Amino acid sequence: MEIENTAELRLLVECARGGSLTAASKVMNVTPAAASAMLKKLEARLGVRLVERSTRALRLTAAGERLRDYAQRALELLEEGVSQLSESAPDSASRTAGQVLRGRVRLSASSDLTRRVMLPLLDEFLDRHPGVDIHLNVGDGLQDVVRDEVDIALRYGELADSRLVARRLYEGRRLLVASPDYLRRRGHPAHPEELPGHECIRFKIGERLERQWRFWRRGQLQGPALDVAVQGQRSADDGGIAHLWALEGRGLTYKSELDVRQSLLSGALVDVLPDWVGRPMPLHAVMPSQRFMPQRIKALIDHLAERLSG
Repeated sequence: MEIENTAELRLLVECARGGSLTAASKVMNVTPAAASAMLKKLEARLGVRLVERSTRALRLTAAGERLRDYAQRALELLEEGVSQLSESAPDSASRTAGQVLRGRVRLSASSDLTRRVMLPLLDEFLDRHPGVDIHLNVGDGLQDVVRDEVDIALRYGELADSRLVARRLYEGRRLLVASPDYLRRRGHPAHPEELPGHECIRFKIGERLERQWRFWRRGQLQGPALDVAVQGQRSADDGGIAHLWALEGRGLTYKSELDVRQSLLSGALVDVLPDWVGRPMPLHAVMPSQRFMPQRIKALIDHLAERLSG
């Protein structure tokens, strides 16, 4: 079994993207009949059904989705290789010292991490590599890096799915934080067990609202954990909103130390219980595969790892 040309790969990618042969044929500048014949020929040669057709649309089968993922990344690598050749040609007017990166990077990250930490780091990268485009998807919901066509997903916490390819960018834990104004008005808790008397800004993770916060003594991270029941008027599934409420003095919140680092440094927020920390919150760059990783994606991950380590 083999692929005869890149047009077949592109057709499969465009079918998945547009949801129909008509949409794919317009992008590829061929007739719908020609696109249909090409797809049928590919399926016959591979001996597997790649799409399920209906009168108005089509969807990829499991085999089609698997091939689409490889096809999309193979096309991107080919495009990058051609770009590198043109940049290094002896008569290239745009030739520069070092490698010139080009192409799109689709990046997914949580809202607070993006606004508080990532935006200046992405600006630095884009200034250094003007041929790269970054398409940013911001939200606290987890995205499927394959199904949602994401090149890099930045995710907090330990990864439950061992099939994912990931690189750890930052080590950290959750910290209990509040504004100085809140602590003046409501008092400064000295121990986690005092939290039931405070306004706690909680997170809704998936369909589950946090009802307990877990703490460890900072010098005894391998010791027993302390679970404390918390409650409050405010909860959110967006970390940026919880951060904003804390800055406004609306209550205590429990966030990754990376998200609140700048607010702590500026004094806008206070580490309420410096002798206590929460569960580990390492930050990972999650990728669909290491086999088909364009240089621009590797370069961005290297850049983020270097800057976050500082």
